[in-house]
Amino acid sequence: MSDPAIPQTGALDDRPALSRRRPIPLYTRVLIGALCGTTLGLLFGRTPYLGPFGNEQLGLLGLAVIALLKALAIPLIFFAILDTFLRMSLPLRQGTRLLAICLVNVSVAMTIGLVIMNMWNPGAAWHGHLEQLLAADPGTAVAGSGASGRSPGEAIERLASYIPSTMFRPFATNNVIGVVLLAVICGAALGHLRNRRPRRLIEQTVGIVEHTYSWLIRILGWIIEIVPFAVFGVLAQVVGKAGAGVFSLLWIFLVAILAGLAVHALLYYPTVAWLIGRKPPDVYIGKGADAIMTALSCNSSLATVPVTLRCLERMQVSPESSRLAACVGTNLNNDGITLYEAMAALFLAQALGFDLALGDQLLIIAASIIAGIGAAGIPEAGLVVLPLVLSAAGLPDQIITAAIPLIMTVDWILARVRSGVNVMSDMLVAILLDAAEQRRQLSGL
Repeated sequence: MSDPAIPQTGALDDRPALSRRRPIPLYTRVLIGALCGTTLGLLFGRTPYLGPFGNEQLGLLGLAVIALLKALAIPLIFFAILDTFLRMSLPLRQGTRLLAICLVNVSVAMTIGLVIMNMWNPGAAWHGHLEQLLAADPGTAVAGSGASGRSPGEAIERLASYIPSTMFRPFATNNVIGVVLLAVICGAALGHLRNRRPRRLIEQTVGIVEHTYSWLIRILGWIIEIVPFAVFGVLAQVVGKAGAGVFSLLWIFLVAILAGLAVHALLYYPTVAWLIGRKPPDVYIGKGADAIMTALSCNSSLATVPVTLRCLERMQVSPESSRLAACVGTNLNNDGITLYEAMAALFLAQALGFDLALGDQLLIIAASIIAGIGAAGIPEAGLVVLPLVLSAAGLPDQIITAAIPLIMTVDWILARVRSGVNVMSDMLVAILLDAAEQRRQLSGL
């Protein structure tokens, strides 16, 4: 069965070439929506211009789209993880090694993010301005400001509270950590039963999972199509209330996230590939440039897999390690998305004036890592997962739904960089797996 996360274009290819139209990319439509919304906000402000309707009402419609996206995220992540388990077949030794490498990589990514966010504190530049993003009264924006951080012990207790007490509670409460844990358990059980004792009932269950995931991806595609209109409506409202000066704050967010991604991808990856994998930077980055540039262009590490495999072949990485890292490990190598989600949550928490203790920050990191597990293969994964991570960070719903459309005006840049980082992670994992296998063979184990 084909991967539902990859658009099927066979039917379109049957049409004459001249009749096919190239769709306008999502980032272009988002920018058009942002431009139109900004124009309406500047022209009319808070003054109604269609009878009783104006920019305030447009903003409410835009927030409804973001709320719909958040509602779809939980079942989508659940079935994405189930589908991954049913498709994946991985020996214990190789799987353990793959998991260990991925955990080290994402731990380093999180450390880099924490250091940047705590030493620079970039979110402080937004402090006092978040009320401009709210559809409600300005005072709501800072209701949680100055909240004192919990001790590490209390944060661990809160993390433990995310373990689901019933099967359906995580879905009702949008508990992403609980949903992922539940999906991993159910997926592992289904995969075990399918491989050991194929039965009619198990195969029917597998078919239901695959078809449900395929339909959720299709529904997500429909919602993503109207996201530019959400950006249009929310920005019309925000600019109408606060003016175009609100965009001057975005560069700080953009630079902070790019700094974290750049340090991880351009310093950590090449260093580890050279010192442990014996692939110097001119090999790792030079011969992997095609895959990196393809990911930056198409904004998908999954669609870049064939190019990634060719680049790894040029680096003389074994086909087994390459396929394991790029085809199977891509479900875990989401350093770009995970780092982005954690840094964005910490940025907005700083903007609200939250005094986050280390335990609270580690909780945000745990939510980002766990949510990133279910992000592989989901179109616009960063957009889907971000609301759930922000909720796990304890941010008010008004801030989440109002800030996301503003962030999306620069997300088209960050999304491509995230995909490039994910592909570089795939290549690094393949190199490290191959180096470990060579050392095992040399030692005669």
